[in-house]
Amino acid sequence: MKKITIDPITRLEGHGKIAIFLNDEGDVANAYLQIPELRGFEKFCEGRRVEEMPNLTSRICGVCPEAHSMSSTKALDAVFHIEPSSAVKKIRELLYSAFHFADKTTHFYILAGADFVVGPEAPPAERNILGLIAKVGKEAGLSVIRHRLMGHKIIQIIGGRQVHATYGLPGGVSKPLTKEEIAEIQKMAKEMVKFGEFTLKLFNDIVLKNKAYVDLILSDTYTSETYYMGTVDKNNHVNFYDGKIRVVGPDGKEFVKYDPKDYQKHLAERVEPWTYLKFPYLKNVGWKGLVGGKNSGVYQATPLSRLNAADGMATLLAQEAYKTMYETLGGKPVHKTLATHWARIIELMYAAERTLELSEDPEIAETDVRPVPKEKPTKGVGEVEAPRGTLTHDYETDERGVVKKVNLIVGTTNNNAAISISVKKAAQGVIKKGKVSEGLLNKVEMAFRSYDPCMACATHTLPGQMPLEVKIYDSQMNPIKTLRR
Repeated sequence: MKKITIDPITRLEGHGKIAIFLNDEGDVANAYLQIPELRGFEKFCEGRRVEEMPNLTSRICGVCPEAHSMSSTKALDAVFHIEPSSAVKKIRELLYSAFHFADKTTHFYILAGADFVVGPEAPPAERNILGLIAKVGKEAGLSVIRHRLMGHKIIQIIGGRQVHATYGLPGGVSKPLTKEEIAEIQKMAKEMVKFGEFTLKLFNDIVLKNKAYVDLILSDTYTSETYYMGTVDKNNHVNFYDGKIRVVGPDGKEFVKYDPKDYQKHLAERVEPWTYLKFPYLKNVGWKGLVGGKNSGVYQATPLSRLNAADGMATLLAQEAYKTMYETLGGKPVHKTLATHWARIIELMYAAERTLELSEDPEIAETDVRPVPKEKPTKGVGEVEAPRGTLTHDYETDERGVVKKVNLIVGTTNNNAAISISVKKAAQGVIKKGKVSEGLLNKVEMAFRSYDPCMACATHTLPGQMPLEVKIYDSQMNPIKTLRR
């Protein structure tokens, strides 16, 4: 049996590899996404004061530190038994919406967009942000950089700095907003909304009007039916900051809806010997292996999953885009993995609109935003929707507030089983009779890239060197050829 290894997989955060096994006919017999590094961040947190956790856990990842910090801060609310005020919740959500806007801009334009704008089989030297700018024009490229910076600037205003913000307190935030800061945020938010409209139009003009790309999106190669998870508000609309977890089945019908603190009643975690990344699954369906369908507990927690699990978007322009996507793709739920990119920019639009809405809410000018904890710390769960999926922080402390136990289920970990299924199906769809090229291997990578996986979050290690080496073996496992880049 021949083996092809893509190591490292590219345009993602962190490190992983894909092992593809070919049978004697040269077709794909199996494929695995492997994470070769230890997932151990929970143990690093033990023995620390729980108040340190928002700043400590934000160091898990430099791409989405705000997600870990926000989920951790909400866990502190529960640990200290403090219900944040409406004003505090809105200030937090304002920062978090700006973060989502910046993160989705990063992924679509820098990590994923090149596959569509430049082309999935374009030369690797062109299939990147520079190639994308060459296609869309310098002004559009500068606009991407400028608007991404706006999201980070809002994070800096509220949280003190653009990366690893320091705002999270039990029941509160570190400082109130001034009138001048609010006015500055409002100005940027209006431009962000326009950029969201620009991004949706670009996707329509470059991707949806290209039949080859649409055929790729609709192909069976990139189709995977599972359960879908996302946080929804009281109207069952998508919400990144707060709400209940809703799970729908492959048929789109609600399977369960629960409070985040009850996650252990509904989710279980499994390990496999060939990877350090765990496999969460729906406990009340059960683990049936790396297969999809109604009888398997595998679920997804991606932008597309959030839209599948919700009944709509809570802002006007995002809702219009939401309706267009489902009308175009034949209704709910959508099982097309590559459509996740479309869902992601619909969420970008929502994040921009929500940033503007919150910046214009009078409550964010409230100055009483730092309550003092008065109850003995115990344990608590915090949950938000990270860009890559539902993010859970679960802490248990002693009576002094020293952390005894930590459990983290991050967005990428939720999606681990689904990514593995998608990678295998993509490999089976594009590799035939032993014919392998760099462009075909990139199409395999496109399957996992739709999930925007963050292995830094999921494995909690700092990778070292990242060489790419593809080894091809004959049926007796003798090496035939080695390719490096």
